[in-house]
Amino acid sequence: MSGLIKSSIARKVVMALSGLFLVFFLAQHFTINVTSVLAPDTFNEWSHFMGYNGLVQFILQPILIAGVIVHFVMGIVLEIQNNRARAIKYKKYSGGANASWMSRNMIITGLVVLAFLGLHFYDFWVHEMDYKYITANPEDPTRYLEETVHKFEPVWRTVLYVIAFVLLALHLWHGFASSFQSMGVNNKYTPAIQTFTKIYAIAIPAGFIFIALYHHFNPITQ
Repeated sequence: MSGLIKSSIARKVVMALSGLFLVFFLAQHFTINVTSVLAPDTFNEWSHFMGYNGLVQFILQPILIAGVIVHFVMGIVLEIQNNRARAIKYKKYSGGANASWMSRNMIITGLVVLAFLGLHFYDFWVHEMDYKYITANPEDPTRYLEETVHKFEPVWRTVLYVIAFVLLALHLWHGFASSFQSMGVNNKYTPAIQTFTKIYAIAIPAGFIFIALYHHFNPITQ
């Protein structure tokens, strides 16, 4: 039993650490993407740097992919464990008395976000790999803004992005704060941490939604 508890705690800590890593990446990703609205030339410069820098491409990018895989695998494993534990129910769920809707549906929002990441990788990463390594096009530091805006021209894709970021907000609303709890953070700074995580959970997804809608309604015309 002791080994099982330690293993379960370890999984939760790994889940929390990988989640915090992805939260940090999300903020960095938003910072770059919002420049596509505020400073298009800067967006092209930063995107070109990220796309051709060896450290980013061959070290940081694989670390990011590994972080995504670890986080979602741990989430699925913990969900399976929780479902097994619920086989013997000591309490029945009654409204919000035991757990919020978001905490009970983290696996659902997480899987939807994972599916969205698949679309996002197809839209941008696969395209980038094709541009650089398959069709072997020459470097063009000015192409990134036009390619990004073009992705949001179809209504269906923009709607999918909006829905995905709403679900991401729900996922972050519970997950960001609970990651600190999983690591045993409980002190005088806890209320401030919880407030920050709630603001982040709303502000960052809302910012991405704004970017998607802005580019959809402001297409580049030749």
